[in-house]
Amino acid sequence: MTRSLRLDAVLVQAVIAGALSFAHLHDLAAAAGQTGWKAWAYPVSVDLLLVAAWRRLRSDGPSRLAWSWFLIALVASLGANVATAGFLDLQHPPAWLRFGIAGWPALAFLGGTLLAHSAGEREPARPSLSDPVPEPDVAAEPIPGPAPLPADPLDASVQVPALPTADPAPAPAPALAVAVPAALVDHARKVADDHQTRTGTPIDTDTLRARLGVPAPMADAIAAQLT
Repeated sequence: MTRSLRLDAVLVQAVIAGALSFAHLHDLAAAAGQTGWKAWAYPVSVDLLLVAAWRRLRSDGPSRLAWSWFLIALVASLGANVATAGFLDLQHPPAWLRFGIAGWPALAFLGGTLLAHSAGEREPARPSLSDPVPEPDVAAEPIPGPAPLPADPLDASVQVPALPTADPAPAPAPALAVAVPAALVDHARKVADDHQTRTGTPIDTDTLRARLGVPAPMADAIAAQLT
């Protein structure tokens, strides 16, 4: 019951304020030489521009375009209310008032067109201090192993073998020791445990290398530490 009476009081207040503003705009336009239906069209134009700008602010968010035309329509409405309170001689209106009343239709048409057909200017969202910071993926980039030290050509203990007459098959290169970070080993152990939980079988080296995105030597070194 209380909510209904409060809502009705607000509506009555809005109707009274709108009617007074409408009448003041009509009287000001009539005093500036706009007679007949033209004097009644001016308050409709001002109020419609005010409502269109406010609706644009509510639907698309704050923008310079919507705020500019909202303030223009608000100044026109407030100016008419103040001008009809005896601050201007409406029997002999000044030239600037006639100029403003005569130019209002073009100004209102421009504002209504821009509000209806221009794209909204949305401000880019700024990052908040509460937003989580993404952690770097350690397993995304492969970690190169240590490079072998070159032999000293001046060392007398190094013996240079004689060149064979026929080219023998190349011997396989010895596997280099690959340093694996502890964090990467812990991550690989979680991946292996998850794979065994889902499939019921231990993870193989190829699958581990594909999941971690590391080279084959590093995958072998990690698999050796997991066993």
